[in-house]
Amino acid sequence: MKKLGFIGLGIMGSPMAANLVKAGFDVTVWNRTAAKCVPLVSLGARQGKSPRQVAERCDITFAMLADPAAAHAVCFGPEGVLEGIGDGRGYIDMSTVDDSTSCAIAAAISKAGGRFLEAPVSGTKKPAEDGTLIILAAGEQSLYDEAAAALGKLGKLSLYLGAAGQGARMKLVINMIMGGMMTAFCEGMALGQKGGLDGSQILAVLDAGALANPMFKGKGSMLLKGDFPTSFPLKHMQKDLRLAVALGDELGQPLHSAATANETFKQACAAGHADEDFSAVYLVIG
Repeated sequence: MKKLGFIGLGIMGSPMAANLVKAGFDVTVWNRTAAKCVPLVSLGARQGKSPRQVAERCDITFAMLADPAAAHAVCFGPEGVLEGIGDGRGYIDMSTVDDSTSCAIAAAISKAGGRFLEAPVSGTKKPAEDGTLIILAAGEQSLYDEAAAALGKLGKLSLYLGAAGQGARMKLVINMIMGGMMTAFCEGMALGQKGGLDGSQILAVLDAGALANPMFKGKGSMLLKGDFPTSFPLKHMQKDLRLAVALGDELGQPLHSAATANETFKQACAAGHADEDFSAVYLVIG
Protein backbone atom coordinates (compact mmCIF):
# COMPACT_ATOMS: atom_id res chain seq x y z
CA MET A 1 0.00 0.00 0.00
CA LYS A 2 1.28 3.46 -0.91
CA LYS A 3 2.55 5.84 1.74
CA LEU A 4 0.38 8.91 2.04
CA GLY A 5 1.13 12.34 3.48
CA PHE A 6 -1.41 14.84 4.75
CA ILE A 7 -0.58 18.50 5.36
CA GLY A 8 -3.07 20.84 7.06
CA LEU A 9 -5.16 19.56 9.97
CA GLY A 10 -7.88 22.16 10.36
CA ILE A 11 -11.66 21.76 10.43
CA MET A 12 -11.59 19.83 7.15
CA GLY A 13 -8.11 18.33 7.01
CA SER A 14 -8.16 16.61 10.38
CA PRO A 15 -11.20 14.39 9.72
CA MET A 16 -10.04 13.72 6.17
CA ALA A 17 -6.65 12.53 7.37
CA ALA A 18 -8.36 10.48 10.07
CA ASN A 19 -10.46 8.69 7.45
CA LEU A 20 -7.30 7.70 5.57
CA VAL A 21 -5.68 6.37 8.76
CA LYS A 22 -8.84 4.45 9.72
CA ALA A 23 -8.93 2.93 6.22
CA GLY A 24 -5.53 1.37 6.87
CA PHE A 25 -3.28 3.66 4.85
CA ASP A 26 0.24 4.45 6.07
CA VAL A 27 -0.21 8.19 6.71
CA THR A 28 2.32 10.84 7.75
CA VAL A 29 0.82 14.15 8.91
CA TRP A 30 2.14 17.68 9.37
CA ASN A 31 0.55 20.87 10.62
CA ARG A 32 1.98 24.30 11.37
CA THR A 33 0.58 23.91 14.91
CA ALA A 34 2.16 20.59 15.84
CA ALA A 35 -0.34 19.85 18.61
CA LYS A 36 -3.00 19.22 15.96
CA CYS A 37 -1.04 16.14 14.89
CA VAL A 38 -1.49 14.44 18.27
CA PRO A 39 -5.02 13.00 17.71
CA LEU A 40 -3.94 11.61 14.33
CA VAL A 41 -0.79 10.05 15.78
CA SER A 42 -2.96 8.41 18.45
CA LEU A 43 -4.97 6.85 15.61
CA GLY A 44 -1.82 5.43 14.06
CA ALA A 45 -0.42 8.19 11.84
CA ARG A 46 3.23 9.24 11.83
CA GLN A 47 4.20 12.87 12.43
CA GLY A 48 6.42 14.63 9.90
CA LYS A 49 8.84 17.39 10.77
CA SER A 50 8.11 19.58 7.73
CA PRO A 51 6.21 19.62 4.44
CA ARG A 52 9.51 18.80 2.75
CA GLN A 53 10.00 15.66 4.82
CA VAL A 54 6.42 14.52 4.21
CA ALA A 55 6.79 14.96 0.45
CA GLU A 56 10.14 13.16 0.46
CA ARG A 57 8.86 10.13 2.37
CA CYS A 58 5.41 9.67 0.85
CA ASP A 59 4.27 8.42 -2.54
CA ILE A 60 1.35 10.87 -2.54
CA THR A 61 1.02 13.93 -0.31
CA PHE A 62 -2.34 15.63 0.25
CA ALA A 63 -2.79 19.20 1.47
CA MET A 64 -5.88 20.96 2.83
CA LEU A 65 -4.99 24.58 3.58
CA ALA A 66 -6.88 27.75 4.42
CA ASP A 67 -6.27 30.01 1.43
CA PRO A 68 -3.96 30.77 -1.51
CA ALA A 69 -1.31 32.33 0.75
CA ALA A 70 -1.11 29.19 2.90
CA ALA A 71 -1.08 26.93 -0.17
CA HIS A 72 1.74 28.98 -1.69
CA ALA A 73 3.76 29.01 1.56
CA VAL A 74 3.51 25.25 2.11
CA CYS A 75 4.67 24.58 -1.44
CA PHE A 76 7.29 27.28 -2.02
CA GLY A 77 8.39 28.23 1.50
CA PRO A 78 11.50 27.04 3.40
CA GLU A 79 11.29 23.29 4.00
CA GLY A 80 8.27 23.30 1.69
CA VAL A 81 6.81 20.56 -0.46
CA LEU A 82 8.74 21.74 -3.52
CA GLU A 83 12.04 20.92 -1.79
CA GLY A 84 10.94 17.34 -1.16
CA ILE A 85 8.98 16.40 -4.25
CA GLY A 86 10.52 14.54 -7.20
CA ASP A 87 10.95 11.12 -8.76
CA GLY A 88 7.32 11.13 -9.89
CA ARG A 89 5.87 11.45 -6.39
CA GLY A 90 2.45 13.05 -6.23
CA TYR A 91 1.16 16.24 -4.60
CA ILE A 92 -2.62 16.68 -4.32
CA ASP A 93 -3.69 20.11 -3.07
CA MET A 94 -7.30 20.02 -1.90
CA SER A 95 -7.35 23.66 -0.76
CA THR A 96 -9.71 26.19 -2.32
CA VAL A 97 -7.52 28.63 -4.23
CA ASP A 98 -7.67 30.69 -7.41
CA ASP A 99 -6.71 29.03 -10.66
CA SER A 100 -3.52 31.09 -11.06
CA THR A 101 -2.20 29.88 -7.69
CA SER A 102 -3.04 26.30 -8.58
CA CYS A 103 -1.37 26.55 -11.99
CA ALA A 104 1.76 28.08 -10.46
CA ILE A 105 2.04 25.20 -8.00
CA ALA A 106 1.37 22.68 -10.76
CA ALA A 107 4.15 24.11 -12.95
CA ALA A 108 6.66 24.15 -10.09
CA ILE A 109 5.88 20.60 -8.97
CA SER A 110 6.18 19.32 -12.53
CA LYS A 111 9.50 21.14 -13.05
CA ALA A 112 10.82 19.53 -9.84
CA GLY A 113 9.99 16.07 -11.16
CA GLY A 114 6.74 15.50 -9.28
CA ARG A 115 3.14 15.17 -10.37
CA PHE A 116 0.37 17.56 -9.33
CA LEU A 117 -3.37 17.31 -8.92
CA GLU A 118 -5.64 20.00 -7.60
CA ALA A 119 -8.65 18.50 -5.84
CA PRO A 120 -10.74 21.09 -4.00
CA VAL A 121 -13.83 19.69 -2.36
CA SER A 122 -17.48 20.62 -2.14
CA GLY A 123 -18.71 19.94 1.38
CA THR A 124 -18.12 21.08 4.94
CA LYS A 125 -17.15 19.54 8.29
CA LYS A 126 -19.80 16.79 8.49
CA PRO A 127 -19.19 15.43 4.94
CA ALA A 128 -15.45 15.54 5.69
CA GLU A 129 -16.07 13.43 8.79
CA ASP A 130 -18.36 11.05 6.92
CA GLY A 131 -16.11 10.71 3.86
CA THR A 132 -18.89 12.04 1.61
CA LEU A 133 -17.22 15.06 0.06
CA ILE A 134 -17.44 15.87 -3.66
CA ILE A 135 -13.92 16.02 -5.09
CA LEU A 136 -13.20 18.33 -8.03
CA ALA A 137 -9.91 17.15 -9.48
CA ALA A 138 -7.76 18.49 -12.31
CA GLY A 139 -4.16 18.09 -13.37
CA GLU A 140 -2.13 14.90 -13.88
CA GLN A 141 -4.62 12.17 -14.76
CA SER A 142 -2.11 9.44 -13.89
CA LEU A 143 -2.02 10.78 -10.33
CA TYR A 144 -5.81 10.99 -10.22
CA ASP A 145 -6.02 7.32 -11.22
CA GLU A 146 -3.29 6.30 -8.78
CA ALA A 147 -4.97 8.13 -5.88
CA ALA A 148 -8.43 6.67 -6.57
CA ALA A 149 -8.47 4.36 -3.53
CA ALA A 150 -7.58 7.18 -1.15
CA LEU A 151 -9.97 9.66 -2.79
CA GLY A 152 -12.69 7.05 -2.41
CA LYS A 153 -12.26 7.21 1.38
CA LEU A 154 -12.59 11.00 1.34
CA GLY A 155 -15.55 11.54 -0.95
CA LYS A 156 -18.73 10.03 -2.36
CA LEU A 157 -18.10 11.50 -5.81
CA SER A 158 -14.85 12.34 -7.57
CA LEU A 159 -14.75 14.13 -10.91
CA TYR A 160 -11.75 14.60 -13.20
CA LEU A 161 -12.12 18.00 -14.89
CA GLY A 162 -9.03 18.26 -17.09
CA ALA A 163 -6.06 20.59 -16.92
CA ALA A 164 -4.90 22.21 -13.67
CA GLY A 165 -6.99 25.27 -12.91
CA GLN A 166 -10.34 23.75 -13.87
CA GLY A 167 -10.87 22.21 -10.44
CA ALA A 168 -10.21 25.58 -8.80
CA ARG A 169 -12.65 27.28 -11.14
CA MET A 170 -15.35 24.67 -10.49
CA LYS A 171 -14.98 25.10 -6.73
CA LEU A 172 -15.24 28.88 -6.93
CA VAL A 173 -18.38 28.62 -9.06
CA ILE A 174 -20.00 26.23 -6.56
CA ASN A 175 -19.10 28.32 -3.51
CA MET A 176 -20.13 31.54 -5.22
CA ILE A 177 -23.58 30.06 -5.77
CA MET A 178 -23.70 28.81 -2.18
CA GLY A 179 -22.74 32.20 -0.75
CA GLY A 180 -25.39 33.94 -2.81
CA MET A 181 -28.00 31.40 -1.78
CA MET A 182 -27.13 31.92 1.88
CA THR A 183 -27.56 35.70 1.72
CA ALA A 184 -30.90 35.35 -0.08
CA PHE A 185 -32.02 32.74 2.48
CA CYS A 186 -31.06 34.99 5.39
CA GLU A 187 -32.81 37.98 3.86
CA GLY A 188 -35.98 35.94 3.34
CA MET A 189 -35.93 34.59 6.89
CA ALA A 190 -35.36 38.09 8.28
CA LEU A 191 -38.13 39.63 6.16
CA GLY A 192 -40.64 36.92 7.02
CA GLN A 193 -40.06 37.07 10.75
CA LYS A 194 -40.19 40.87 10.83
CA GLY A 195 -43.48 40.53 8.99
CA GLY A 196 -44.87 38.36 11.80
CA LEU A 197 -44.33 34.95 10.22
CA ASP A 198 -43.12 31.98 12.26
CA GLY A 199 -39.57 31.05 11.28
CA SER A 200 -40.14 27.33 11.63
CA GLN A 201 -43.12 27.57 9.30
CA ILE A 202 -41.04 29.41 6.70
CA LEU A 203 -38.55 26.54 6.87
CA ALA A 204 -41.35 23.97 6.54
CA VAL A 205 -42.69 25.65 3.41
CA LEU A 206 -39.21 25.84 1.87
CA ASP A 207 -38.53 22.19 2.65
CA ALA A 208 -41.80 21.04 1.09
CA GLY A 209 -41.40 22.79 -2.24
CA ALA A 210 -39.08 23.42 -5.16
CA LEU A 211 -36.63 25.38 -2.96
CA ALA A 212 -35.92 22.42 -0.69
CA ASN A 213 -32.20 21.78 -0.28
CA PRO A 214 -29.82 20.40 2.37
CA MET A 215 -28.25 23.79 3.11
CA PHE A 216 -31.50 25.51 4.01
CA LYS A 217 -32.56 22.49 6.06
CA GLY A 218 -29.26 22.24 7.91
CA LYS A 219 -28.69 25.94 8.50
CA GLY A 220 -32.29 26.99 9.17
CA SER A 221 -32.29 25.83 12.79
CA MET A 222 -29.04 27.73 13.37
CA LEU A 223 -30.67 30.94 12.18
CA LEU A 224 -33.65 30.42 14.49
CA LYS A 225 -31.46 29.65 17.51
CA GLY A 226 -28.93 32.36 16.81
CA ASP A 227 -26.15 29.83 17.37
CA PHE A 228 -23.56 29.26 14.63
CA PRO A 229 -21.10 26.44 15.47
CA THR A 230 -18.47 26.43 12.76
CA SER A 231 -18.74 23.91 9.98
CA PHE A 232 -17.39 26.21 7.24
CA PRO A 233 -15.85 29.46 8.54
CA LEU A 234 -17.47 32.64 7.34
CA LYS A 235 -14.06 34.16 6.51
CA HIS A 236 -13.41 31.31 4.08
CA MET A 237 -16.71 31.89 2.29
CA GLN A 238 -15.81 35.57 1.96
CA LYS A 239 -12.44 34.57 0.54
CA ASP A 240 -14.11 32.29 -2.02
CA LEU A 241 -16.57 35.00 -3.05
CA ARG A 242 -13.68 37.44 -3.45
CA LEU A 243 -11.81 34.97 -5.65
CA ALA A 244 -14.93 34.27 -7.71
CA VAL A 245 -15.51 37.98 -8.31
CA ALA A 246 -11.86 38.32 -9.35
CA LEU A 247 -12.31 35.44 -11.79
CA GLY A 248 -15.35 37.23 -13.19
CA ASP A 249 -13.23 40.33 -13.75
CA GLU A 250 -10.58 38.22 -15.47
CA LEU A 251 -13.10 36.57 -17.80
CA GLY A 252 -15.29 39.62 -18.40
CA GLN A 253 -18.31 38.02 -16.73
CA PRO A 254 -20.56 40.39 -14.71
CA LEU A 255 -21.32 38.98 -11.25
CA HIS A 256 -23.68 41.50 -9.70
CA SER A 257 -25.27 39.26 -7.07
CA ALA A 258 -21.97 37.61 -6.14
CA ALA A 259 -20.34 41.01 -5.65
CA THR A 260 -23.21 42.06 -3.40
CA ALA A 261 -22.97 38.84 -1.40
CA ASN A 262 -19.24 39.40 -1.02
CA GLU A 263 -19.86 42.83 0.49
CA THR A 264 -22.34 41.35 2.97
CA PHE A 265 -19.83 38.71 4.03
CA LYS A 266 -17.14 41.39 4.36
CA GLN A 267 -19.50 43.29 6.67
CA ALA A 268 -20.00 40.14 8.75
CA CYS A 269 -16.23 39.63 9.03
CA ALA A 270 -15.79 43.24 10.14
CA ALA A 271 -18.53 42.73 12.74
CA GLY A 272 -16.49 39.97 14.38
CA HIS A 273 -18.11 36.85 12.90
CA ALA A 274 -15.20 35.69 10.71
CA ASP A 275 -14.54 32.47 12.64
CA GLU A 276 -18.20 31.50 13.06
CA ASP A 277 -20.07 29.38 10.55
CA PHE A 278 -20.78 31.14 7.27
CA SER A 279 -24.49 31.12 8.12
CA ALA A 280 -23.65 33.75 10.78
CA VAL A 281 -23.90 36.27 7.95
CA TYR A 282 -27.52 36.34 9.17
CA LEU A 283 -26.37 38.46 12.10
CA VAL A 284 -25.73 41.44 9.83
CA ILE A 285 -28.93 40.87 7.85
CA GLY A 286 -31.60 39.88 10.40
